[in-house]
Amino acid sequence: MIQTYFFQRGTWCIPTRKWFNFSTFQPFILPADMSIFSKIAAGEIPSYKCAESEKFYAFLDINPVAKGHTLVIPRQETDYIFDLDDETLAEFQLFAKRVAVALKQAVPCKKVAQVVLGLEVPHAHIHLIPMQTEADADFRKPKLELTPEEMQAIANSIYGEFKKQ
Repeated sequence: MIQTYFFQRGTWCIPTRKWFNFSTFQPFILPADMSIFSKIAAGEIPSYKCAESEKFYAFLDINPVAKGHTLVIPRQETDYIFDLDDETLAEFQLFAKRVAVALKQAVPCKKVAQVVLGLEVPHAHIHLIPMQTEADADFRKPKLELTPEEMQAIANSIYGEFKKQ
């Protein structure tokens, strides 16, 4: 079975690693104006995958404020979260909830903070941050420095918990 992902700009085909036009199914080059998050979800940029579905993708933040700090994005490229239609926004929140449940199992914490913040990437996203105290979700504090092996182990643990649901 060929796995594809649907974006506003076309269809991403995983095995061929090519974009296809919806109407003609002809390959086309990845748009230069795609957000970095769209490129991550499409597999063009490596990430520490924590969860995925046909419509959404979750991966570890490479500049985490806490161990397990995860970003959840819609595959549909939309800059502002409240520009998503109601149905997609509701599905996005439900997907983020599933990721948060997996995150809490993988990274023991009192709660998982949900933060919608950031202007630097023009792509809607939710930060999920494991926290023992509110200070754990402070974006002004120094970022954690984790090794690639630590990041991969955390991502694998979250993804393993996500798949159990």
